[in-house]
Amino acid sequence: MKFSKKQVFYDDLVLQVFEDVYEPAEDTFLVADSLTDGVKEGDIVLDIGTGCGILAIIAAKKAKKVVATDVNPQAVECARLNAESNGVSNKIETRLGDLFQPIQKTKRFDVIVFNAPYLPTPPQEQKTWIGRAWAGGLTGRQIIDQFITEAPQYSKRNGKILLVQSSLANIEQTLKRFRKAYLETEIIAEKKVAFETIVVIQAKAFI
Repeated sequence: MKFSKKQVFYDDLVLQVFEDVYEPAEDTFLVADSLTDGVKEGDIVLDIGTGCGILAIIAAKKAKKVVATDVNPQAVECARLNAESNGVSNKIETRLGDLFQPIQKTKRFDVIVFNAPYLPTPPQEQKTWIGRAWAGGLTGRQIIDQFITEAPQYSKRNGKILLVQSSLANIEQTLKRFRKAYLETEIIAEKKVAFETIVVIQAKAFI
Protein backbone atom coordinates (compact mmCIF):
# COMPACT_ATOMS: atom_id res chain seq x y z
CA MET A 1 0.00 0.00 0.00
CA LYS A 2 1.26 3.47 -0.93
CA PHE A 3 1.10 6.26 1.60
CA SER A 4 0.16 9.85 0.93
CA LYS A 5 2.99 12.38 0.96
CA LYS A 6 0.53 15.17 1.65
CA GLN A 7 -2.91 16.54 0.88
CA VAL A 8 -3.55 19.12 -1.82
CA PHE A 9 -6.65 21.29 -1.99
CA TYR A 10 -8.21 22.88 -5.09
CA ASP A 11 -11.63 24.49 -4.85
CA ASP A 12 -13.76 21.78 -3.21
CA LEU A 13 -11.36 18.94 -4.03
CA VAL A 14 -9.15 17.16 -1.51
CA LEU A 15 -6.39 15.11 -3.12
CA GLN A 16 -3.87 12.68 -1.71
CA VAL A 17 -0.44 12.78 -3.36
CA PHE A 18 1.66 9.61 -3.08
CA GLU A 19 5.42 9.49 -2.85
CA ASP A 20 6.97 9.58 -6.35
CA VAL A 21 3.83 11.21 -7.83
CA TYR A 22 4.00 14.80 -9.09
CA GLU A 23 2.52 17.25 -6.62
CA PRO A 24 0.18 19.80 -8.25
CA ALA A 25 1.98 23.13 -8.66
CA GLU A 26 1.64 26.42 -10.56
CA ASP A 27 1.52 24.68 -13.94
CA THR A 28 -1.21 22.31 -12.74
CA PHE A 29 -3.38 25.08 -11.36
CA LEU A 30 -2.93 27.20 -14.51
CA VAL A 31 -4.34 24.50 -16.77
CA ALA A 32 -6.91 23.52 -14.13
CA ASP A 33 -8.41 27.00 -14.35
CA SER A 34 -8.51 26.72 -18.16
CA LEU A 35 -10.03 23.25 -18.00
CA THR A 36 -12.88 24.38 -15.77
CA ASP A 37 -14.31 26.42 -18.66
CA GLY A 38 -12.84 24.30 -21.44
CA VAL A 39 -14.85 21.12 -20.83
CA LYS A 40 -18.52 21.01 -21.83
CA GLU A 41 -21.34 18.78 -20.68
CA GLY A 42 -21.08 15.39 -22.36
CA ASP A 43 -17.46 15.72 -23.52
CA ILE A 44 -15.11 12.75 -23.75
CA VAL A 45 -11.76 13.80 -22.27
CA LEU A 46 -8.26 12.33 -22.32
CA ASP A 47 -5.87 13.38 -19.53
CA ILE A 48 -2.31 12.37 -20.41
CA GLY A 49 0.15 12.18 -17.51
CA THR A 50 -2.62 12.41 -14.96
CA GLY A 51 -0.40 12.33 -11.85
CA CYS A 52 -2.63 12.45 -8.78
CA GLY A 53 -5.66 12.83 -11.08
CA ILE A 54 -6.54 16.45 -10.35
CA LEU A 55 -7.21 17.45 -13.97
CA ALA A 56 -9.20 14.29 -14.68
CA ILE A 57 -11.37 14.94 -11.63
CA ILE A 58 -11.99 18.57 -12.61
CA ALA A 59 -12.91 17.49 -16.14
CA ALA A 60 -15.24 14.78 -14.81
CA LYS A 61 -17.49 17.38 -13.22
CA LYS A 62 -18.87 18.13 -16.71
CA ALA A 63 -17.51 15.41 -18.95
CA LYS A 64 -19.38 12.25 -19.83
CA LYS A 65 -16.18 10.23 -19.50
CA VAL A 66 -12.50 10.85 -18.75
CA VAL A 67 -9.65 8.51 -19.63
CA ALA A 68 -6.65 9.27 -17.39
CA THR A 69 -3.26 7.79 -18.28
CA ASP A 70 0.19 7.85 -16.75
CA VAL A 71 3.45 6.00 -17.29
CA ASN A 72 3.93 5.86 -13.52
CA PRO A 73 1.98 2.98 -11.89
CA GLN A 74 1.97 4.83 -8.58
CA ALA A 75 0.29 7.80 -10.27
CA VAL A 76 -2.36 5.59 -11.82
CA GLU A 77 -3.24 4.15 -8.42
CA CYS A 78 -3.17 7.60 -6.80
CA ALA A 79 -5.51 9.02 -9.44
CA ARG A 80 -7.89 6.07 -9.06
CA LEU A 81 -8.15 6.54 -5.31
CA ASN A 82 -8.61 10.31 -5.63
CA ALA A 83 -11.39 9.79 -8.17
CA GLU A 84 -13.14 7.54 -5.67
CA SER A 85 -12.72 9.88 -2.72
CA ASN A 86 -14.00 12.84 -4.76
CA GLY A 87 -17.05 10.98 -6.03
CA VAL A 88 -16.28 10.75 -9.76
CA SER A 89 -14.86 7.23 -10.12
CA ASN A 90 -17.88 6.27 -12.25
CA LYS A 91 -16.70 8.75 -14.90
CA ILE A 92 -12.93 8.19 -14.82
CA GLU A 93 -11.05 5.25 -16.29
CA THR A 94 -7.37 5.09 -15.34
CA ARG A 95 -4.85 3.36 -17.61
CA LEU A 96 -1.14 2.66 -17.31
CA GLY A 97 1.01 3.60 -20.30
CA ASP A 98 3.28 6.12 -21.99
CA LEU A 99 1.45 8.96 -23.76
CA PHE A 100 -1.07 7.44 -26.22
CA GLN A 101 0.21 3.86 -25.91
CA PRO A 102 -2.83 2.64 -23.87
CA ILE A 103 -5.35 4.35 -26.19
CA GLN A 104 -6.95 2.54 -29.13
CA LYS A 105 -6.02 4.07 -32.49
CA THR A 106 -9.68 4.55 -33.37
CA LYS A 107 -10.57 6.58 -30.27
CA ARG A 108 -11.28 10.32 -30.60
CA PHE A 109 -11.69 12.88 -27.82
CA ASP A 110 -13.37 16.25 -27.41
CA VAL A 111 -10.58 17.46 -25.13
CA ILE A 112 -7.02 16.19 -24.72
CA VAL A 113 -5.03 17.74 -21.88
CA PHE A 114 -1.36 17.22 -21.05
CA ASN A 115 0.75 18.90 -18.38
CA ALA A 116 3.94 17.86 -20.12
CA PRO A 117 7.41 17.17 -18.72
CA TYR A 118 9.05 20.33 -20.08
CA LEU A 119 12.18 21.12 -18.07
CA PRO A 120 15.53 20.80 -19.86
CA THR A 121 17.31 18.03 -17.97
CA PRO A 122 20.15 15.52 -18.38
CA PRO A 123 19.11 11.98 -19.42
CA GLN A 124 19.62 10.52 -15.94
CA GLU A 125 16.78 12.69 -14.63
CA GLN A 126 14.31 10.38 -16.39
CA LYS A 127 15.44 7.30 -14.47
CA THR A 128 13.05 7.86 -11.53
CA TRP A 129 9.26 8.03 -11.59
CA ILE A 130 9.16 11.49 -10.08
CA GLY A 131 11.90 12.68 -12.42
CA ARG A 132 9.89 11.60 -15.44
CA ALA A 133 7.10 13.93 -14.32
CA TRP A 134 9.17 17.00 -15.21
CA ALA A 135 12.21 15.83 -17.21
CA GLY A 136 11.94 16.82 -20.87
CA GLY A 137 15.41 15.86 -22.10
CA LEU A 138 18.26 18.19 -22.95
CA THR A 139 16.05 20.76 -24.72
CA GLY A 140 12.91 20.13 -22.67
CA ARG A 141 11.12 19.07 -25.86
CA GLN A 142 11.59 15.31 -25.96
CA ILE A 143 8.10 14.44 -24.69
CA ILE A 144 6.42 17.58 -26.06
CA ASP A 145 7.45 16.85 -29.65
CA GLN A 146 6.28 13.24 -29.42
CA PHE A 147 2.94 14.40 -28.02
CA ILE A 148 2.43 16.97 -30.79
CA THR A 149 3.13 14.31 -33.42
CA GLU A 150 0.53 11.90 -32.02
CA ALA A 151 -2.18 14.07 -30.44
CA PRO A 152 -4.01 15.36 -33.56
CA GLN A 153 -5.04 11.86 -34.68
CA TYR A 154 -6.86 11.34 -31.36
CA SER A 155 -8.73 14.66 -31.44
CA LYS A 156 -12.25 15.00 -32.81
CA ARG A 157 -12.75 17.37 -35.72
CA ASN A 158 -14.13 20.05 -33.40
CA GLY A 159 -11.99 19.00 -30.43
CA LYS A 160 -9.26 20.84 -28.61
CA ILE A 161 -5.82 20.00 -27.30
CA LEU A 162 -4.50 21.73 -24.18
CA LEU A 163 -0.74 21.52 -23.61
CA VAL A 164 1.15 23.01 -20.67
CA GLN A 165 4.80 23.94 -21.09
CA SER A 166 7.48 26.44 -20.07
CA SER A 167 9.34 29.15 -21.93
CA LEU A 168 12.44 27.09 -21.13
CA ALA A 169 11.32 24.57 -23.78
CA ASN A 170 10.74 26.95 -26.71
CA ILE A 171 7.08 27.91 -26.84
CA GLU A 172 7.36 29.27 -30.39
CA GLN A 173 8.52 25.88 -31.62
CA THR A 174 5.39 24.27 -30.16
CA LEU A 175 3.14 26.82 -31.86
CA LYS A 176 4.89 26.23 -35.19
CA ARG A 177 4.62 22.44 -34.92
CA PHE A 178 0.90 22.54 -34.10
CA ARG A 179 0.26 24.96 -36.98
CA LYS A 180 2.25 22.74 -39.33
CA ALA A 181 -0.27 20.02 -38.40
CA TYR A 182 -3.05 22.41 -39.58
CA LEU A 183 -4.30 23.27 -36.11
CA GLU A 184 -5.47 26.69 -34.98
CA THR A 185 -3.16 27.46 -32.09
CA GLU A 186 -3.06 30.11 -29.37
CA ILE A 187 -1.80 30.72 -25.86
CA ILE A 188 -4.88 30.89 -23.63
CA ALA A 189 -3.18 31.33 -20.24
CA GLU A 190 0.26 32.20 -18.92
CA LYS A 191 2.02 32.89 -15.65
CA LYS A 192 5.52 34.09 -14.84
CA VAL A 193 7.25 31.92 -12.25
CA ALA A 194 10.84 32.64 -11.17
CA PHE A 195 12.99 32.45 -14.32
CA GLU A 196 10.35 31.05 -16.68
CA THR A 197 6.88 31.64 -18.04
CA ILE A 198 4.39 28.78 -17.94
CA VAL A 199 1.75 28.73 -20.67
CA VAL A 200 -1.32 26.77 -21.67
CA ILE A 201 -1.40 26.29 -25.44
CA GLN A 202 -4.69 25.41 -27.10
CA ALA A 203 -4.74 23.74 -30.51
CA LYS A 204 -7.91 23.04 -32.49
CA ALA A 205 -8.60 21.52 -35.88
CA PHE A 206 -9.95 23.91 -38.50
CA ILE A 207 -13.75 23.72 -38.65
